[in-house]
Amino acid sequence: LANRSIYRKVRPAFDSFENNPKIYTLEEVEGEEVLYTVFKQGVFHRKEDAPILRGIRDGIQPSDIATMVYTSGTTGVPNGVMLTHENVVSNFMEHAKAQPLNSKNRVLSFLPLCHVFERSVNYHYQYLGISIYYVDNMGAILQSACEVGAHGFCTVPRVLELMHDKISAGVKDLRGIRRMVFKMALRHAYQYDPDCGFLCRRYHHVLDTLVYSNIRKKFGGNRLIIISGGSALNPKLTRMFHAIGLCVYEGYGLTETGPVIAVNNPNTGQYRIGTVGPVMPNVQVRRDEEGWVHTGDVGCFVDGIYLKITDRKKELFKLSAGKYVAPQMIEAKLKESEWIEDAMVVGENEKFVAAIISPNFNSLHFYAGKHKLHYRDNAQLILLPEIHNRIQQEIIGVNKLLAPHEQIKGFRLVTEEWSPQTGELSPTLKLKRSVLSVKYGQIISEIYDHSNEKEHLFSFKLINLAFLDKMRHIGPDNIFPKFFNNNKLTKNGSKKDI
Repeated sequence: LANRSIYRKVRPAFDSFENNPKIYTLEEVEGEEVLYTVFKQGVFHRKEDAPILRGIRDGIQPSDIATMVYTSGTTGVPNGVMLTHENVVSNFMEHAKAQPLNSKNRVLSFLPLCHVFERSVNYHYQYLGISIYYVDNMGAILQSACEVGAHGFCTVPRVLELMHDKISAGVKDLRGIRRMVFKMALRHAYQYDPDCGFLCRRYHHVLDTLVYSNIRKKFGGNRLIIISGGSALNPKLTRMFHAIGLCVYEGYGLTETGPVIAVNNPNTGQYRIGTVGPVMPNVQVRRDEEGWVHTGDVGCFVDGIYLKITDRKKELFKLSAGKYVAPQMIEAKLKESEWIEDAMVVGENEKFVAAIISPNFNSLHFYAGKHKLHYRDNAQLILLPEIHNRIQQEIIGVNKLLAPHEQIKGFRLVTEEWSPQTGELSPTLKLKRSVLSVKYGQIISEIYDHSNEKEHLFSFKLINLAFLDKMRHIGPDNIFPKFFNNNKLTKNGSKKDI
């Protein structure tokens, strides 16, 4: 047990156990022994206890249950998954072969160890003799990486999205030629191809000297091996991190599969950006087969080798017109924006897609200060027309990348910042849709209340902006004079204050 707070929560459960288990704590808790005493007893009684320990060890079979891991419960009630020693060991020994780090390297560990992904990777670190430095606060990742000179870590996409936001926000502090070069570096990074030609590599080398190497210094200066899992990462961000020298390799698995099914492999050169890599040698994958573990994920094979996960089957929803929508893909595009911290896409059995958006208040506060907007608190801030229009422009940009039936035609801003502590996110930062749907049930109902004229007009504007832009050449001022007099459109269809 880590500390007094957790101890108070679980102590009643221990009191109900028949075998009266012994409790050891990491921090000092009154009335209990600290874990270090176990190590001291082990050293003191090493010789006399050796036959007993060997007997215990020899009595454990590979098919015996090693652990019970509870799923995060993002799509329902958490389930306890029983994994054997063979499940766990065979899996981590195999995915340990997929990365180049060894006993000379140092890694960070900051995801919860109760999550099977982080635990399995920790086992493979120990198996290879890699030094592990535990970080108890995700806000201290950069500081810790610098302190220890880290060579890698495993993470979830949301952490990488936040890192991207922090990197791209750096342009705000630059002026003149430095600002221009930084923007050039970002544009190149978003389109970066590790296998590009000679001229591209020379151009990249110049940008690395001027920009990317300075970004790496904030992570400790080393080129990093980063393993990402838990959900899909936008390929644009994967390219950017590779360009910087923070090489991200996506993997895929489930708690029930022990956990890794597939992973990109830099050791063998078998990796493809936008996929979760080839299926591991000791794993078999089939589609629509009886008697197999059904993952609930939707995917395909690229070039017959690389597994690509497109969405979760349970999270797909159908509009009233019968069209299916994959919310995760749309949410990922929304979260690319520096103005949007998190988003949940809704619309099951409705006529159109909408979104509940938790904004990035740091960016909004900066924007409000720059434009001399007055507000008392965040609740008042999100009601300002200028803020609403700023988010609307981001949605218009995302809509251009989506099929017509997927486009967001209504949204609401909320003041709450979603986190595992407040219950909206899982420990690995995935949306708990059932929790959010209840929490914002009233707002969702209001979005789809067609008697609400204001919302109906707003939805109409989002639906028709692209159409109106196409009509510009035949004189839209004559077609919709009242609308255009109040809402001037720039050439690209965005709204401009006058």
